[in-house]
Amino acid sequence: MSNRLLSASSINGTNVTNHAGESLGEIKDFMVNPATGKVDYAVLSFGGFLGMGDKYFAIPWDSFSTDRSDEEMVLNVPKDRLEKAPGFDKNNWPSSANDKYLTSVNEYYNMYTANV
Repeated sequence: MSNRLLSASSINGTNVTNHAGESLGEIKDFMVNPATGKVDYAVLSFGGFLGMGDKYFAIPWDSFSTDRSDEEMVLNVPKDRLEKAPGFDKNNWPSSANDKYLTSVNEYYNMYTANV
């Protein structure tokens, strides 16, 4: 029987690729909805070099799949699309009460997946 559960610490720092095999960065954190107890977003670090100039993105958790054989997370988003996604500076996180930002994130990814 395979274990379907993964600890947050085992996913934090995991590489993220897309279906084309392009590197999209790594998981930095999770945003948990305290009302449901479920992960709503993963925070993805993308761009930059050696941690300098990278940008963070809140990605809806349902947008990811897990590649256990390569021990990576897979996000079905082309690299150029991710570069245009709503993001934030790693030292200036959006307020969790910022509904406008989270709405823009959901619309961005839902709009994309609806058109794939």
